[in-house]
Amino acid sequence: MGALARALLWPLLAQWLLRAAPALAAAPFTLPLRVAAATGRGVAPTPGPGPPAVPRADGLAFALEPAGGAANFLAMVDNLQGDSGRGYYLEVLIGTPPQKLQILVDTGSSNFAVAGAPHPYIDSYFDTQRSSTYRPKGFDVTVKYTQGSWTGSVGEDVVTITKGFNTSFLVNIATIFESENFFLPGVQWNGILGLAYAALAKVLGGIEPSLYKGDIWYTPIKEEWYYQIEILKLEIGGQSLNLDCREYNADKAIVDSGTTLLRLPHKVFDAVVEGVARASLIPEFSDGFWTGSQLACWANSETPWSYFPKISIYLREENSSRSFRITILPQLYIQPMMRAGLNYECYRFGISPSTNALVIGATVMEGFYVIFDRARKRVGFAASTCAEIAGTPVSEISGPFSTDDIASNCVPTLPLNEPILWIVSYTLMSVCGIILLTLIILLLLPVRCRHGPRDPEVVNDESSLVRHRWK
Repeated sequence: MGALARALLWPLLAQWLLRAAPALAAAPFTLPLRVAAATGRGVAPTPGPGPPAVPRADGLAFALEPAGGAANFLAMVDNLQGDSGRGYYLEVLIGTPPQKLQILVDTGSSNFAVAGAPHPYIDSYFDTQRSSTYRPKGFDVTVKYTQGSWTGSVGEDVVTITKGFNTSFLVNIATIFESENFFLPGVQWNGILGLAYAALAKVLGGIEPSLYKGDIWYTPIKEEWYYQIEILKLEIGGQSLNLDCREYNADKAIVDSGTTLLRLPHKVFDAVVEGVARASLIPEFSDGFWTGSQLACWANSETPWSYFPKISIYLREENSSRSFRITILPQLYIQPMMRAGLNYECYRFGISPSTNALVIGATVMEGFYVIFDRARKRVGFAASTCAEIAGTPVSEISGPFSTDDIASNCVPTLPLNEPILWIVSYTLMSVCGIILLTLIILLLLPVRCRHGPRDPEVVNDESSLVRHRWK
């Protein structure tokens, strides 16, 4: 796992609560990330013969942790591999006899799916015909993401997490037979484990104290679909962008481990690029670097991080009158990608524009120990003991700060950056009004006609219809 900042995700108990046990409360699951120095980079138990006696899954979700199936957090951390460029994945065994797959861990989706057929970008897939414990459900499901989609057949089988648990689970699983821009070149995983809310499952988990330091700062979950939070402002090198706080939350602002970069709405992205360029010590920089179409290279004898400013994100605290600040250093958003010959190292800009959300992805999450606490509807951030390069921290967290100068609610009712929705809404209202007026006129016209004299031998369409119906 050589290339970028190393991982990793999380002491994670990847079980979603089922309807079979609704009374169980959800404990938080946590995401500590580890960052390695930027040098020298380039781009288990076996299930038994039958299903275990555990509750069955109703959705594409992991079953409950069986009694006595205690989790070892640190063992699970060792099981997580990957990097922020291609995602963090977990080794699991599926079926009987077991087939080994690498599963992407994603807090921005809520389905468990694995490749069910060969694909040019993956090296293995789950062959249902080889598993004696696989049971088809008889229907297909299609899932679309902001980037990519897949269609799969739903069934159930036995799954074992190779480290951290000492037992197996019976789960519902989608086997992907068709996909578009889902499996990509260079990915090391061949399935996805979504840990977001079931409206889009609850999680059993806990907190591992050895993986963070200092206090845990919590921000409320605004809506239980994605892990949607409220962002109050951004600073570049200590200077606020001075945007309306609703711009940061236009459409939504979420925390998503399945997103590689820090993604920003276009207006916010443009302001960040301008601020980073102005605060950096580089007088001119190619536009292609900011848009992601070009890499920037430096000699191996130097690193570029001293040229760039810190980026801070302010989040509303549980006490709505206060906020806290998470800060990433350039080591997290100026990301090493490849070596150019023997003498140069090339980097990319770890921030990109987004058309539909602000997404705190791996670029930011690598700097912190992140806690998804569904029971209390909050997301926690703490300084990660893993977020260091050569002994130097690459992230900071501090607070509290007053929110007196910030709006009481920064989450807009309608997206600010999509005024066309207003136009469509008013247009539809006008059309509905015209249709309603026309219907009223049509209803009144027959009544007026009945007041005039009529030939008793002549019947209107309505009476003819009734007469013929009862013949």
